[in-house]
Amino acid sequence: MNSLPENLPDDPVLLKQMLGKMLDERQLDKGKIVRLEEQNALLLQRLFGRKSEQTADAATPQLALFNEVESVVEPEDDTSDEEVVAPTKRRGKRKPLPADLPRIEIIHELPEHELTCVCGCRKHTIGEEVSEQLEIVPMQIRVIRHVRKVYGCRDCEMAPVTADKPAQLIEKSMASPSVLAMLLTTKYVDGLPLHRFEKVLSRHGVDIPRQTLARWVIQCGEHFQPLLNLMRDSLLGSRVVHCDETRVQVLKEPDRDPGNQSWMWVQTGGPPDKPVILFDYSTSRAQEVPTRLLEGYRGYLMTDDYAGYNALGAQAGVERLGCWAHARRKFVEAQKVQPKGKTGRADIALNLINKLYGVERDLKDTCDDDRKTGRHDRSLPVLAQLKSWMEKTQPQVTSQNALGKAIGYLASNWNKLERYVEEGYLPIDNNAAERAIRPFVIGRKNWLFSDTPKGATASAQLYSLVETAKANGQEPYAWLRHALERLPLATSVGDYEALLPWNCSPVSPS
Repeated sequence: MNSLPENLPDDPVLLKQMLGKMLDERQLDKGKIVRLEEQNALLLQRLFGRKSEQTADAATPQLALFNEVESVVEPEDDTSDEEVVAPTKRRGKRKPLPADLPRIEIIHELPEHELTCVCGCRKHTIGEEVSEQLEIVPMQIRVIRHVRKVYGCRDCEMAPVTADKPAQLIEKSMASPSVLAMLLTTKYVDGLPLHRFEKVLSRHGVDIPRQTLARWVIQCGEHFQPLLNLMRDSLLGSRVVHCDETRVQVLKEPDRDPGNQSWMWVQTGGPPDKPVILFDYSTSRAQEVPTRLLEGYRGYLMTDDYAGYNALGAQAGVERLGCWAHARRKFVEAQKVQPKGKTGRADIALNLINKLYGVERDLKDTCDDDRKTGRHDRSLPVLAQLKSWMEKTQPQVTSQNALGKAIGYLASNWNKLERYVEEGYLPIDNNAAERAIRPFVIGRKNWLFSDTPKGATASAQLYSLVETAKANGQEPYAWLRHALERLPLATSVGDYEALLPWNCSPVSPS
């Protein structure tokens, strides 16, 4: 604590002013210390704490990355004499293997010498017991030889004629549709970097440099562009579009330092039975990007509170929605820095927000009209209660600590947050976009960066295709192979429309 000055003024008024100033300074120092303690607690939580926002009794701890087997293996059911400290979780009933998988029957019969009964009669079959075992055939690599017969006439000098072969997506390339489909699936579905797929091929005696693999990826993205155009048309016809963005690093971007951050934008929407997920690469996070991507869109736009969406939201016919998941997240952080074992104001807000989500869970399987009615009957009173609490509490807290920031977020976004009750089809949060962008984020942890802008653009194109295929119930490899085999033959809009994931009946991998 600071000591008092040696020369105190004799004037009581001046003395009171000096002491008041010192007290104010100490209060400011105390407030700064509290803020630093909160920031430290949140940093420790983000580094070492549970990442889930669910309550402790509902959340499942994230499995460790390097001891996954040890973490999930079931304990052996033996009869050891060791005392059981805690009850173990019972294994659930085994799910049957998919009925559409090919099956090979192996018949097991008694040996001939056991077919004679002790009474002397011959035993006959009265039934059978069937058990199934999963078998995996390792990847088989083979070569397709296209032999084109050349024909000529012995009686004249007409030029020889060579038989045609089917049109190929990448002409004069050794890559068949099945190879391209496997390449795209391993990278954009399984998150396998190209150099690892290069090693997989090498183990089978096939040496294809990753530069060639990268060129195939870029060429595939370019050939799929007509389908992507049709998918964007469908997206722009949506009643609701979700948007989000995440960082991506591109090393060889012209006139930019390799360490500069670029951005991957995601938009998801489309009719309920024809969902669309589109990724787009850009060096910028400025508002011009979403304005360009959704040019001409009219409908509801669901985003977080990033200011880059403001220009798009200000356009005629575009209605902004706020994300309650982001609002809730702020109060979760405020809750984490409260004294242990004590409840506070953050708990009050979380309790009310959780009630809103409870209504959504109850109305999940209802039609849009019933959901709208249910929201008006049950959610509007909770929203009114939360707004009243917010207006009463905001003047009582500083805007610098976690609780003040959470309330400030709620207040500044309130008009957008409460709008979801206007219609039954409107979402309460932007989780659809966050789920859509997650596969890209997981893949990025493996391949870390893109080498060139063309590679980043191809990644955006191909993530769009595989994620939209998955959203429409397609097995990614099977649909990619189906589309890659037919793309070279497509000549009209109708041909391309027939290849869209929602226009193909589910294709099984062959």
